Amino acid sequence: MIKCTSAVDAFTILQEKKIDVVFLDIHMPRLTGLDLLKTLKIRPKVIITSAHREYALESFDLDVVDYLLKPISFERFSKTVDKIVHGGLFTQPAKEKENLPGDHIFIKSNSKFFKVNFSEIIYIESMKDYLKIHTAEYKLVTHQTMNDMEKILSPKQFIRVHKSFMVAVGHIKTIYGNSVEMENATIPIGINYKEKVMNFISRKIQ
Repeated sequence: MIKCTSAVDAFTILQEKKIDVVFLDIHMPRLTGLDLLKTLKIRPKVIITSAHREYALESFDLDVVDYLLKPISFERFSKTVDKIVHGGLFTQPAKEKENLPGDHIFIKSNSKFFKVNFSEIIYIESMKDYLKIHTAEYKLVTHQTMNDMEKILSPKQFIRVHKSFMVAVGHIKTIYGNSVEMENATIPIGINYKEKVMNFISRKIQ
């Protein structure tokens, strides 16, 4: 681990070494963290740490991985680390890529394997060690966990909004208060997922 006390020092290190992940503060001497990001032609995975919310939109426009508000709780930090380690942020070996599904998955339910296109899934509901996959035409119950499914589904197509619910972005109608309105259901937004959902919305606002 390398620690830098200024953005200028960090710039020098990034030119000399291959750095995979950077935790970057915004307010630093001589050059801000965001100014540093803008100068980099090849950027590592960056997590912004700041006591100021107002830089979140600009940060996500620069494709940062996450935005941690100070003071940072251990739980929030752990989620970011989990995203780095298990979130598929880095290129996987070719053999692993070949095994990843393209636009569908086979779900085992009632001793049968059902082919489910990702585009059919409206939302997924967790029931302890089981999942209920909701589509417009049917529901499937399978013996999997939400964490298992998160590793399979693309974060660009699906977002977890509650410890018990993951929704398909393409089927969202509205987001208001602490709820997500889907085509055929209203899904609650968990208190621990509110910031993630709002950050997602911020990245999609045109």
